[in-house]
Amino acid sequence: MSDKAVLEVCAFHIESCLIAEKCGAVRVELCDNPIEGGTTPSFGTIKNVRERISILLYPILRPRSGNYFYSDEEFAILKDDIQMCKELGCDGISVGISGIDSKIDIERLKRVVDWAGGMGVTCNRVFDCAPDPFEALENVIVCGCERILTSGQKTAAPDAADLLKQLVEQAGERIIIMPGAGVKSSNIAMLKKETGAKEFHSSARKILPNPVTYINMEVNDYGNVYIADEAEVRAMINALHN
Repeated sequence: MSDKAVLEVCAFHIESCLIAEKCGAVRVELCDNPIEGGTTPSFGTIKNVRERISILLYPILRPRSGNYFYSDEEFAILKDDIQMCKELGCDGISVGISGIDSKIDIERLKRVVDWAGGMGVTCNRVFDCAPDPFEALENVIVCGCERILTSGQKTAAPDAADLLKQLVEQAGERIIIMPGAGVKSSNIAMLKKETGAKEFHSSARKILPNPVTYINMEVNDYGNVYIADEAEVRAMINALHN
């Protein structure tokens, strides 16, 4: 593991991926559906992002929002989406699977790692739903994942620096602990110092203004387009390096 601290950008828009690469992020976690924590992006989105960026691309594979306890049908969807990512030239995937007790589903996550083949596998925030984070850490290591994205089982990672430090120490060189959620330029240096983590995850997102010339005010389901704030991404990377 390199001693240099790096940033992964959680991107909900192709422009965010371009900003991530431009600013010096090492990896993109590509997602859809930001309001509910991220779900699997479309084939077209993954394909076009892969064609436009040269940094590491890890789409999130999550067939729906909510819990990570998947039916057989949903698990079959995951298998097909893993194959899609391999065919599109992705470097890895971000995924998580739990049992009905919210513990890491070791058998199924091992199968996912096997299906991923040469791609890397990040265990996503299913980890933060587990009842015992230290047990969950060992279980994810057994499954063969390369890193864990975690907020330290809090809403925001800066509120869990103590636990994140313990996880980093327990993980050692066996797996990467990557704090994410609530990570900003104003706190990333503190997180680096207090946790000992070397990888960090942030969307740095802002709402893109709606450019259309007419908006029907009787319709309330337009939603928002979220894009990475270039200045914030640069500020986080500068804070990590300085």
